[in-house]
Amino acid sequence: MTLSQNNGIIQLTGVGSRYIEFYVAGILAFLGFFPIIGGMLTAIPAPVFGAAIMLMFGTVAVAGFHILREINMTNRALVIVGASLATGLGVTFVPEGLAGFPDQVQTVLSSGISVGYICALVLNLVLPKSEEDRLPANAQIIESEAPALSRVE
Repeated sequence: MTLSQNNGIIQLTGVGSRYIEFYVAGILAFLGFFPIIGGMLTAIPAPVFGAAIMLMFGTVAVAGFHILREINMTNRALVIVGASLATGLGVTFVPEGLAGFPDQVQTVLSSGISVGYICALVLNLVLPKSEEDRLPANAQIIESEAPALSRVE
């Protein structure tokens, strides 16, 4: 299994083979035996490294939006995605909003990813599904695949 950051790299390079990941992992493991290489990597200025990370995570976000674009979004799905993004970003940018919670709850809710996930999970369970939410727009029910219902003839 790979990290979500790799989605950004795949978007940038257009290469998505898992074999390349194995080769890169092997190269990095081999380079781990040479401390001088680690010393050179730590010499990279923080702004340069930060810019590379921003680009990578930005492409991860765009890849996620690209996936959402291909989905037939209903009003229910828009509410779930919008509320999840808003709560996740809210916790990230205003962490003092958690000041009244116990330490254990603050630990879980301090990450915008966990808050967004919990929000999406709860809303998905709570919000009622309409008929258009049950089947994708391009879904077709084939008579032979439909469950055998008692038919009155």
